[in-house]
Amino acid sequence: MKKDLHPEYHVVTVKMTDGTEFQTRTTWGKEGDTLVLDIDPTVHPAWTGGNSRLLDQGGRVSKFKKKYEGLGF
Repeated sequence: MKKDLHPEYHVVTVKMTDGTEFQTRTTWGKEGDTLVLDIDPTVHPAWTGGNSRLLDQGGRVSKFKKKYEGLGF
């Protein structure tokens, strides 16, 4: 087997959006680093059933609804 073929794994702490933490082995960062997540399975619509409301960034949804309001959507 070739030497230096596999990456070096080490332990890091992963901090979820609700504040809970767990340790895992990864190639990300350095030994002892903390990975802080912005989105995780506890808040992402793909895992929560899509109950969160769609954010209207830049008025796109409102603009679409206004443009096609006469079609009965």
